[in-house]
Amino acid sequence: MTIDRRNFLKVSASGAALAAVASTPVLGACTSTASKGKIAGANKTRLKLSFQEGTAPGDNLHQKFDFMEELGVVGYEPGGFGLKDQVKEIQDALKGRNIQISAICAGFRGFILSTEESVRQECIDSMKEIIEAAGALQSVGVIIVPAFNAQKPVLPHTRETRDFLCEQFNILGDFAKQHNTTVILEPLMRGEAFYLRQIADAASICRDINNDGVRCMGDFWHMTHEETSDMGAILSGGAYLQHMHIASRKRRVMPGEDGDADNYVDGFKALKMINYDKFISYECGLAGEDRGATIRASVDLLREQWEKA
Repeated sequence: MTIDRRNFLKVSASGAALAAVASTPVLGACTSTASKGKIAGANKTRLKLSFQEGTAPGDNLHQKFDFMEELGVVGYEPGGFGLKDQVKEIQDALKGRNIQISAICAGFRGFILSTEESVRQECIDSMKEIIEAAGALQSVGVIIVPAFNAQKPVLPHTRETRDFLCEQFNILGDFAKQHNTTVILEPLMRGEAFYLRQIADAASICRDINNDGVRCMGDFWHMTHEETSDMGAILSGGAYLQHMHIASRKRRVMPGEDGDADNYVDGFKALKMINYDKFISYECGLAGEDRGATIRASVDLLREQWEKA
């Protein structure tokens, strides 16, 4: 079974949009820390925006990259499925541009928590294929989810399963280091995945593995549903945070399209506090009719909130 994140999002977003979503509250203690937390150099941290491959308008990579450079978007996140056959095309399109490959969005086959050894091995083999391509593209890492809700039969949610997961990620992390990249664990909301739902859980796995090739990420959409505080969630990831996704907080469309709910300031404060210097990548749909204008307004909003943070 191939994991195609874009098709999965189309299916899941309609159901997820029905969930009651409010702007994430921030603990008073965290707010206090943030106000004092403009530590030396923190405000100099640069906002590095990235687009997934379906975000920017354009019929080909050159048109997409022209649009991104016009907006000052410096990262591009392709999908992992079939990536090995696209490496040269992407490399050629990037020549002479101020754009880098951020993360690689999944694309693996099988799943690592399957009860069937053949399915687990399919996941490992396909991940290695994507990791090799990620290394060639100088990507920050390949995103992996242990299992989606629809993937069955699955190993039980036990300590032994967690230990097994750590062993498998350690193997992938060693392989990723050989290719100068990483494996990135992504926590998802409960509507999409039963396992690994908070950044702290993913960070604890990274800590226990203790392998520079294994890192984690956050996603403001999933954080809206699973975390009590953007700031607390990001601080819990700390140095293990390798990537971030962003979307609006009610409908998973462009940041800003859900109005006042789309407030990321406390999360941005936390990213500055940990001196986060990697990418924040759009993973979302679009509600507006004018794609170009909607994206421009969204990018402007994020830059304003980053400065406010």
